[in-house]
Amino acid sequence: MFTERSDLVGDDDPIRGYGVAVTPGRNGPLVFVAGYGEPNRLYARDGDRFVDTACGIVADGTRHGMGVCAADLDADGCEEVYVHNCTMGVDGGGDPDLLLSRLESDGYRWTDVFALDVNADRLDVRAGRSVAALDRLGTGRYGVAVSGYAAPLAFYELGDDGEITDMADAVGLEVDGGCRSLLAVPHCTGAGDLFAGVERGPNRLFRNENGHYDLTRGGALADPTGDTRGAALVDEGGTFAFAVGNENGPNRLLRYTAAGGFEDVAPAALREPGRVRTVVAADFDNDGREELFYNVSGEPNRLYERVGGNGADAGADASRWQPVDLGSAAEPDGFGTGAVAADLDDDGVLELFVVHGEVAAQPISAYEVAGAADAGWLRVRPTTRHGAPARGAVVRLETTAGSQRRIIDAGGGCLCQTEPVAHFGLGGATPQRVVVRWPDGRERTLSDPVPDTEVTVDHPSRLESSPDATVRSPSEPPRSR
Repeated sequence: MFTERSDLVGDDDPIRGYGVAVTPGRNGPLVFVAGYGEPNRLYARDGDRFVDTACGIVADGTRHGMGVCAADLDADGCEEVYVHNCTMGVDGGGDPDLLLSRLESDGYRWTDVFALDVNADRLDVRAGRSVAALDRLGTGRYGVAVSGYAAPLAFYELGDDGEITDMADAVGLEVDGGCRSLLAVPHCTGAGDLFAGVERGPNRLFRNENGHYDLTRGGALADPTGDTRGAALVDEGGTFAFAVGNENGPNRLLRYTAAGGFEDVAPAALREPGRVRTVVAADFDNDGREELFYNVSGEPNRLYERVGGNGADAGADASRWQPVDLGSAAEPDGFGTGAVAADLDDDGVLELFVVHGEVAAQPISAYEVAGAADAGWLRVRPTTRHGAPARGAVVRLETTAGSQRRIIDAGGGCLCQTEPVAHFGLGGATPQRVVVRWPDGRERTLSDPVPDTEVTVDHPSRLESSPDATVRSPSEPPRSR
């Protein structure tokens, strides 16, 4: 299915890397790769390639990067990047985290907020794992949930003076033990819920109730005998299901039931155990249905496509999943750690971007499905009331072939976070309507969107100054803030 596009990456140097996050830059996406015991990388577009622009505190080659996410923590319309570091494995911490704030919107000058005097006693030191952003109050000002191995979950919010405060206890986010995976979800309320994937213990699902989190009964979602690594929300024709990858245990595909719990409907091929790391849900071939990519360390990667009906509401014709040949993206000798999907070259086709380093340094790789643009596509980029990416927003697309849903990624399971865009393949269908729902519950509707374009949809509070959505064709440069 995939053909290699590693030529998009401006170097082929081996790297021991882990998490990946994609955030907007002046000339297109910035791709942050956490280096483990070596410099981080910050790839920016330079002509037809992405080159490493990291220097100073961004490169920071003295620490051991793991989880990464981007979000607007200070409500200035520009995303910060949180880097969760570790060095001592399961026995403790060592390297403090980074909270990188931009001094320039193009991403070439940054400062570490943890280094401010006001945060002298706030440095987070633990065995780092995943990170996710939550807009718990629906204001467009995000906090960051930080999971640590053998350490309590932290939830950091940023004050106007740059002070970082751990709010986990105050807002009800309590997870002890080996929390490996964090997934920001709209599943219960539509406003900043959080899935915590736990190793050797039950997973948790926290429901946001007016900015405070309550632990819900997840049924099969708890999976107490599983060792959760990757997790993703996958669209099944307008309804979301949880795809959960376990470490050498059965993988799960969890659908929401009418009774309010979850049931595991994973077929045998998808359930097959392996050393799963990141799980990515994306429509790589633009056929109007997301695929599921499982990044497996030291074994061939896996890819599944959806066939049959439209999810849990389809009864006996409910969606089925079957394995697909990955082509060159199988990487049987790869030690993959992090992976994301993003349209790096602005052609309406998602690239699969894979980082390695679990055992030894390996080059970063990229893949895409050749000819996928011919099936048609639509990309929707919601923004907050401050103009930053509206991570956690849900976008629904209605076409002549049915309905699709995407969530703007606020924290994609294990270590990574993908681009803040809802990418829809059209599969030859005609788009009829787009509905964007923000974490505060407000909605906007766009009728008859033009195919093969990217649409920027401002938060309703910005309508007076920006009454219309901004549409960009693939030949035009991205809109800068």
